[in-house]
Amino acid sequence: MALLTEADVRRMSAEGTRGPVVVRAHEVLSPGARDWLREHRVEVVYPQGRGGADGAETPPGRYRTLFGGELTEKPEHMTHLKGNVLVFKDHPRIRFRGMIDLLEAELLLAQQAAAGEGYPALVSELEEVLGFVRRCVRFDVLDEPVGEFTLCGYGPEELREYSHYPEKHFGQPHFLPHYTDGPALLAVNRARTVARQTELAAYAAFRDSDGNVTRGDMILALNRLSSLLWILMIRCKAGRYSKER
Repeated sequence: MALLTEADVRRMSAEGTRGPVVVRAHEVLSPGARDWLREHRVEVVYPQGRGGADGAETPPGRYRTLFGGELTEKPEHMTHLKGNVLVFKDHPRIRFRGMIDLLEAELLLAQQAAAGEGYPALVSELEEVLGFVRRCVRFDVLDEPVGEFTLCGYGPEELREYSHYPEKHFGQPHFLPHYTDGPALLAVNRARTVARQTELAAYAAFRDSDGNVTRGDMILALNRLSSLLWILMIRCKAGRYSKER
């Protein structure tokens, strides 16, 4: 029997931002791991069922589907929506999570480019953005509200204002990126375009059959995220970042 420690479940859940944590038949949670999962509200799935308090086996755990069916095994073409609820892998919520994953990857590459050009302040700001994007997974999986937020010192209204009127605030008008722009600026631009695609994926994922938005907070957060990335590009173009060699 393999023991899953707190360190294991923290890694498996990306520090509580992803779930569920799947405990297989040959694994058992340590008390510390169980307490940490409960404290951080990370769901735990036992596909094989859980043993009873007296050590007797309970019936095998069943997966549920959105269309009312029950399965004893997870098909390869399905994945977890929440807990033991399975959906097809092209479900809008799963597509949205895939876009979040892609956005994380682009932000990491943007950080690498910024570090390569010697912009430590930009690297730090992108790290803050990355952390916020990773929390979006938690907001989705646990149905948590985004709540009030600031990104790199800007609130939602400031992000809208500064991104719409960059010349007023930074002395740099709107511009079209060019291949002669530095690697960091171009990498942030690419991340910005993915953020916009992620916002569209969120709209597809969080709306009812009548087209009404069910997670306006998530869509607002992603909209302002792309605004922030445009602001970072503006600041790059305006020479607002000091280089370190």
